[in-house]
Amino acid sequence: MSEEPALPGPEQMRISDADREQVAQVLHAAMSEGRITINELEERLTVVYAAKTVGDLKPVTADLPQHSRSAIEPATSRALGLPDDRIGGHPGSGASIAVMSGASRKGSWVVPPQHNSFAFWGGAELDLRHARFAEKHSTITAVAIMGGIDIIVPDDINVDVTGIGFMGAFELEDRAGTPPAPPTAPTVKITGLAFWGGVVVKRKPRKKDVPELEA
Repeated sequence: MSEEPALPGPEQMRISDADREQVAQVLHAAMSEGRITINELEERLTVVYAAKTVGDLKPVTADLPQHSRSAIEPATSRALGLPDDRIGGHPGSGASIAVMSGASRKGSWVVPPQHNSFAFWGGAELDLRHARFAEKHSTITAVAIMGGIDIIVPDDINVDVTGIGFMGAFELEDRAGTPPAPPTAPTVKITGLAFWGGVVVKRKPRKKDVPELEA
């Protein structure tokens, strides 16, 4: 039985012309600030326009300060291994409870270090695709008793699912099929219990539309 080929890591991902132009703009700004010389600019631009992967671009901006590199598109910035701009902010609600009813957390909200979700004869939905994270590592404890909890996570964060299903299901559905996020991305651990109910974690591509603020 033949093994399936391994998916490429973040540094092996192919870059676009737009990615090259963003890095080139950062270099031009660095030269105007006196951080690099015109000769260094020309040398680095040669590397940029010849680059094929994220790994090829990394050394070009490695010695520049964060504020200069922040001009790079967030997705490209994260792929280059720069600090993730989604970490930080005042933590949102620490609980979502649905007892014979429904509860949801979605849109632009700040995930606290610990969030507890409980559903009893009801349903809860947590959507993290437009969320920020108070800290790099967060834990969501989900308990569903004769109810259901759906947790949607974007494919550009790291997720660790360790919950238990007892006469129920506690599972991860990968609907993105993309490589794991880089180590600099937020990490969410999802644990808990599903008893005569279900907790389903769905990994999906990040939404491209503008998020609505959480009510």
